[in-house]
This record gives sequence, C-alpha cells and structure tokens, in this order.
Amino acid sequence: MAIAHPPAAEPHLERLERIWEERPGLLGWLTTVDHKRIGLLYFFTALAFFAAGGVEALMIRTQLLAPNNGVVGPGTFDQVMTMHGITMIFLFVIPMATGAFGNYLVPLMIGARDMAFPRLNALSYWIFLASGLLIYAGVFIGYAPNAGWFDYVPLASKQFSPGPNIDFYCLGLIFNGISTTAAAINFIVTIFKLRAPGMSLNRLPLLCYAFLAVSLALVFALPPLNAALIFLELDRSLGMHFFDLVHGGDPVLWQHLFWIFGHPEVYIIILPAFGIATSIIPTFVRRRMVAYALVALAEVLVAFIGFGVWAHHMFSVGLATITTVAFAAASLVIVIPSGIQLFAWIMTILTGRPQFRTPLLWIVGFIVFFLLGGLSGVAFAAIPFDQQLTDTYFVVAHFHFVIFGAAVFPILGGMYFWFPKVTGRMYHERLGQASFWLTFTGTGLTFFPMHIVGLLGMPRRQYTYAPGMGWTGLNLIESIGAYVLAAGLALVVVNLVVSLFRGAPAGDNPFAAPTLEWSTSSPPPPYNFPVIPRVSSPYPMWDVDDRLVDVRQLTEGEMVLEEGHETPTTSVLDADWDEVLDMPSESPWPLAVAAALTAVFVMLLTKQVIVAATFAAVGALVVARWHAQEPQQA
Repeated sequence: MAIAHPPAAEPHLERLERIWEERPGLLGWLTTVDHKRIGLLYFFTALAFFAAGGVEALMIRTQLLAPNNGVVGPGTFDQVMTMHGITMIFLFVIPMATGAFGNYLVPLMIGARDMAFPRLNALSYWIFLASGLLIYAGVFIGYAPNAGWFDYVPLASKQFSPGPNIDFYCLGLIFNGISTTAAAINFIVTIFKLRAPGMSLNRLPLLCYAFLAVSLALVFALPPLNAALIFLELDRSLGMHFFDLVHGGDPVLWQHLFWIFGHPEVYIIILPAFGIATSIIPTFVRRRMVAYALVALAEVLVAFIGFGVWAHHMFSVGLATITTVAFAAASLVIVIPSGIQLFAWIMTILTGRPQFRTPLLWIVGFIVFFLLGGLSGVAFAAIPFDQQLTDTYFVVAHFHFVIFGAAVFPILGGMYFWFPKVTGRMYHERLGQASFWLTFTGTGLTFFPMHIVGLLGMPRRQYTYAPGMGWTGLNLIESIGAYVLAAGLALVVVNLVVSLFRGAPAGDNPFAAPTLEWSTSSPPPPYNFPVIPRVSSPYPMWDVDDRLVDVRQLTEGEMVLEEGHETPTTSVLDADWDEVLDMPSESPWPLAVAAALTAVFVMLLTKQVIVAATFAAVGALVVARWHAQEPQQA
C-alpha cells in the first residue's frame, strides 16, 4: 500500500514542497542536484549515445552483409568499430545502469531524500556528458579512435596512429573516469549511511547490493585503466617508452593494465542487470527471492572474484604455464556465485505464481542469454580452446550474449517496470511484449551465428572477406538479425514515448511491487518521502503494518523532517538512527567546475599545456568558491 495523505498532513506536505522544489525551466535543470532529475539527465544522454552506438553497429553489419563489400572504407571501418565498443561500454551501459537507474532508484529504495553528496552527483553527470562529447568530437572531425575499444599497443602508438585519434581515446576516457569514480564514491556512502532507520544490511534491497558491489569494483578497477591511459598519452605526446620494447618498455604491460580493469568491467556492467532482475522477479511471481542472503553475497563475490581472472584474456601472449593455469582456475571459480544467482532466479519463478507481463519477459530473455553466454564463457577457461579461438568471432558472440543479451535486456525490462513510477503513466502491454519478441529474435539471429563463423576462423575486427570462405550466409543472417534487433529497440522507444502522453494513469504502485520506491506518488515528489519510512524486512511494501505506521506519523507530523533539506543518517550495519543532515540545494558550481575541466582536456588534446594549466587553476578557484559557502551548502 502507498502512503496516504490525510488532511492533517497537508501543511507538512506544502512545507516540504516549498523547501525541496527546485526552480523550473532550463536553469533549473542546469543547476539541479535532485537525484531524480540527474537520473533522468543520465537516462536521456545515455540513450542518445546508445542510438549512436546502434547506428555504428548497423554500419558494421551492413559492411559485412556480403563479401568484398564497400559500404565504408577500411579506415572508416576501424573508427566505426572502435567507437561502437567505446560508446556501448563507457557511454551507454555503465552510465545507463549506474547513472540513470542507480541515481533515480537507490535513494528511493533505501528511504533517503537524496544522494549523500548531491552536488558531487551533479558534477559527475556534467563530466560524463562533456567526456562523451569530447570523444565524439573526434568522430565529427574525422579523427575518431581507431585501434579497437581495448586499444592495444603498438597499434595505438604514435608510429602506427600518428593523428589525434588515440589522443581522443586516452584523454576522453581519463575524463570519463573522473565522472565514474565520483559517482561510485557517492553510491558507496549513500548506501552505507543514508538508509532509513531499520534498514540493516540484511534488509537492504538486492538491487542496492548490486550497485554497492559495482561501486566498490569501480573504485579499484579504474586506477589501472587510468594509469595505462596516462602512460600511453605520455608515450604519444612526450616520446616516453612505457610500451616500447626497443627502449625497455613492454607492450604486454598495456594488456595487463587494461584487463585488470577490463574483466572486472564485465561484471561491473552485468551486476546492475542482476539487481534489476531481483527487483522484477519477486514483483511478478508474487513471492520473495529464494536464498536472499546467498544472492546478496553472490553479487558481492562476483565483483570481488572478477579481479582475479583478467589474464584469461591473455592466454595467447606467452604467459608462463603456471600463470595461465591459475587464471583458468579463477575463471572457473567465478561461475559459482553467478550460478547461485541463476538458480535463485529460476527457483523463485518456478515456486511462485509468475505473471509474464512485459518486464518479466525481458528478465526471462536475460536468463536465457546469460545462460548461453555464460556457458561459452566457461569454455574459455580451457586454455587450448581459448588460445585457438582468441580474436575470432566466437569471442564476439560470447561477449555480446553476455553484454547485450544479459546486461541490456534487464535495462530494457527496467524501463518498462519503472516507467509508471517515473511518469505516472502505464505503457502499452501488447506493444511491450511485441518489442520483447522482436528484440529477442533479433538478438539470437545476430549473435548466435557468430559462434559458428568464429569456429570457422573468421577474425574479429574483420573489414571484409572473400567469397568461398563459408562465412557469407552466416554474415547475411547476422546482418538481417541486426536490423530485426534495431526494429525491436525502436518499438520500445515508440511504446514508451506514446505511453508518456496517452498511457493510462498508473497510480502509486500498479504492480504491487515490494520495495520502497513504490510507496511514493508517481512521479515522486522532490522530497521523495513525506515521512522517513519504517523498515523491518527487505520487502517493506509487503509489510502492511509498517506502512500504516507511516500514515500515522505523517498525520501526527512525526519523522517528517521539515526544517530544511533534511535527511537522516544511520549506522553502517544495523541502520540505527545517527543524525540528521542538512543537504545542499541547487547550485551552478558543479556545471562551472565541469566546464573548467572540459577546457583543460580540450587544451591538452590540442597540446596547449600552459592554457590547460590556466583552466585547471580556474577550476581550482571555482572549487574553492564552492566550498567557501556555509557548511550546510558545501
């Protein structure tokens, strides 16, 4: 049940509205620190990058539709292929999952009124937007990154890529990493300290466990990538030799540093999908998750063990046998926590009363593709198999089944699931199911044949191929599948856009979902909760007595916290009441700092080091001005 608004509560609600409401119009969006608005900014920005990445994917598949095709030249193909990977990994999946879903939902799920650091949250968005635009500036001037999304040296060195293509890659991803690190720190503090009283760690929603695991992984995974990017940019700009074998460097060092980030990145991408699944499944099968504690532990273990398997991407570079065996073993061990979650999802569905509405269909599709992609991933733990199929389309097939089928499907299901909460409108159910089946079919047609063409020896990053290789028919099927997939995704957009204007009113909790975000109005008010909610289980909306207590407290003016931008903090383990924080309000400073940082990176890209240092000093002055305000506004 949702919290009712009895007449006695109206003065409290009006006061909260006055305190928390931000200014309307464009200026309000530019200065916002409301986690919901920032989540929506992330959502639409990531969606735009997803569209760009999708166009790049269609260009790749159109080029490979037939032998000796000439839709694009080899140089353009390298840029399109590289930008597709960079866009989907760094500019869509992570920002959409953590930036959009995480920002919008985590405070609502834990009973908080905002993120722990609202202005840092705004800063992380503006830096994300600027970094994406910086990378895509290379596309529009003809110097897009062109050495693959993992940018192996020496192909990425000045010798083989003398233009600024790789500089856009290095500086753009360093810039992007600042945003991601700031967001990760914010999530960690928010989940540990801003939970509603009573929401101990054994009552934390499983989606929040997923975001906590992702955030901890990001904090430790990004430094190796940033070190590699700095080393490469120093090699290219100042003639250093970190990766130059002739002068004492080592090109394999790039692979180690990149994959120390890159393999945890796979789990960073997919863990939010696990969390979304654990939110949707209980709602539509009408029962709590099987083995809640094991699933929570497994989400954390996936992120932890993910740091021990990076070298299975490097079995073909000549590592010592004992090293490859150790990493092969770790690649098998990580199957255990993933399998725990897989069995928990399936058992919850089988032992409940499933209603196969659109959100649950996407989760079932996710389970199918995660199972298939996971099985092909386990095969890579076999060292001879891995060495034989390295850099073939079999790897591309495995990767896309896991990343698109298993990571993006829950995001699409989540769009449908939380659409009523965000907009107050219901989506069209039949169109939703049609969009699922089109996308599911397109995904299977596009990526499953890649396993076969990979086994037949087709290398990844292949610009074109000769007839008679046995690849023609399979590539044709893949390309047709890509267009079917695009049609399914387009139907998702059409459904949600039309429903935004014509959908039936949703009400506060149309699915009878169990977590706290459904206790608020649809869409939620600026202050999220009129009273800080009471929590006594991981599924608080199914605890009717607690919701009745909320109604009583709202009537009596208890736990309203209406003296300012107030939200409570609690202890880390048991969520015992700690203190009340006065949260900062809207501010232009995050946008100003992001603008100064953007100028720094643009100047570094154009080799104007002194000007870059000047803008860095300006940014430092802006930060000083930001923190010179009153403590409660810092």
